Amino acid sequence: MRFDLVDLRLFLNVVAAGSITHGAELSNLTVGSASARIRAMEETLGAPLLVRQRHGVVTAPAGECLAGHARLILHQAEAMRSELAPFARGLTGTLRLVSNTSALSEHLPELLAAFLRANPAISIDVEEMESTAIGAAISAGDADIGIASASELPDALDKLPFREDRLVVALPAAEAQGAGDAPLAFADIVGRPFVCLSRGSALQRHIAGHAARIGKTLKVRARVTSFDAMCQMVGAGAGIAILPEAAAHRHLAATGIAVLPLSDGWARRDLAISVSTTSRLPDAAKRLARHLHEQGRR
Repeated sequence: MRFDLVDLRLFLNVVAAGSITHGAELSNLTVGSASARIRAMEETLGAPLLVRQRHGVVTAPAGECLAGHARLILHQAEAMRSELAPFARGLTGTLRLVSNTSALSEHLPELLAAFLRANPAISIDVEEMESTAIGAAISAGDADIGIASASELPDALDKLPFREDRLVVALPAAEAQGAGDAPLAFADIVGRPFVCLSRGSALQRHIAGHAARIGKTLKVRARVTSFDAMCQMVGAGAGIAILPEAAAHRHLAATGIAVLPLSDGWARRDLAISVSTTSRLPDAAKRLARHLHEQGRR
């Protein structure tokens, strides 16, 4: 039985996308080539790996087994490449980092840039996820390092403190005049018009999930792709928004917004750096985790 790394990476991409077409795109392969590789894997194994459905594919029992082993093999291959990188010119190790929206937009850019300047042989692939999904990604070996709300991470993962993160409410400055700094409860504002991030945003899914828990649906007036655009629209009277405190204060002067605390417990989050097992991390990943921990506490 011979599956190469391209086969294994393709198979995981197909499983993640639920589609051979989209899995092929993620693997930079044509659909015909991807389909041929999947068929060859099934013929070699003598069992179906995928169940073809009208609108995509799901894993067969053999596919579930293969996916678990493929993640381990690719993780070990990446660890080997990362640790050998310093010994070979032109060879680079690539670390996979997953992060929630707040950490990715407000805390990580400068820290990651500093790390990359100091480590020119290392590259970083960064993906945005909800905190609840980050623990699963680390546990499954789909990422080396995660930055998430500490309370959402499984106890089995190793964790290092990173930074505190608060979510606040942005509203037009004129509306906030005379209101003081009294915190707002999410239940009291959930029925108001909102300016939100795009549907794919981990933060937006997080907020929508808390609305659903109290039997509400956000009234979305506009969806934007950045905190800057969000604050601009709030300042112009399009609605209110929930966003990280650091982002709100960064845009406070230029956008005509006011910022009030959100009183709900879920709005205050201690961010943590998470890894599966520190002792088994590639050297490059250990170096990045140490850098984020040391610099994040400053």
